[in-house]
Amino acid sequence: MSETSLVSETLHGPVAVWTLNRPQQLNALNGALIAELGHMVEAVQHRDEVRCVILTGSGEKAFVAGADIKEFADFNGAEGRALAERGQRTLFDAIALSRTPFIAAIGGFALGGGLELALACHIRIASDTARMGLPEVTLGLIPGYGGTQRLARIVGTGRAMDMILSARMVKADEALSMGLVGQVVERPELLERALDMAGRLTANSPNAQAAAIRAVQSSGSAEGFEVEIDQFGRCFEHPDFKEGVAAFLEKRKPAF
Repeated sequence: MSETSLVSETLHGPVAVWTLNRPQQLNALNGALIAELGHMVEAVQHRDEVRCVILTGSGEKAFVAGADIKEFADFNGAEGRALAERGQRTLFDAIALSRTPFIAAIGGFALGGGLELALACHIRIASDTARMGLPEVTLGLIPGYGGTQRLARIVGTGRAMDMILSARMVKADEALSMGLVGQVVERPELLERALDMAGRLTANSPNAQAAAIRAVQSSGSAEGFEVEIDQFGRCFEHPDFKEGVAAFLEKRKPAF
């Protein structure tokens, strides 16, 4: 990454750590950051050496503290619709449907678009200092980067309504109890724990993981079971299936 990049990348073997670099703005999402991340997500689909991405924020205060409100303060309805559509297609849906698994390492605030970014990731780990919420209704808006859909899918409609309509923040322990995050760790251990989780993921079949992501993301839709059946069948045609079965029968670890 260049020195002026809004996102830095550090490689840990097959794991890429992407750090959002707008600490003075608490890593708030602006158009340039969304575009840069979107390009990186697209590119990583073709980088076979990267088997997992950890997404985190710079500084101690925030993962991402929200969207950059100044960018859309004067928008009209058509501009607002275009903003949501562009962001979802460019970044949030791209992460959710990525062949490469994404882990959100949430240290500090994850609010508005920041929580929506974490919700798009496949696994979420939070520090004990994390605070999460969707405060858009306090601005006369609703979440526009997939938050109404993904939060409800992850924590249930009732809890999603509670968080969205009240605009309240939840602490890490409550986020864990409702299933919003999978783990809570002390702040200094956040990246280490995320790397440990990434190590588990990279030991498994990347083809099967990509198929699982497609199937899980279709859950709740009318075609969800058909997608699962289709992806299950496709796995049999991939070399990872042959290697996985051979390793099992030979009582060794698979080499994916």
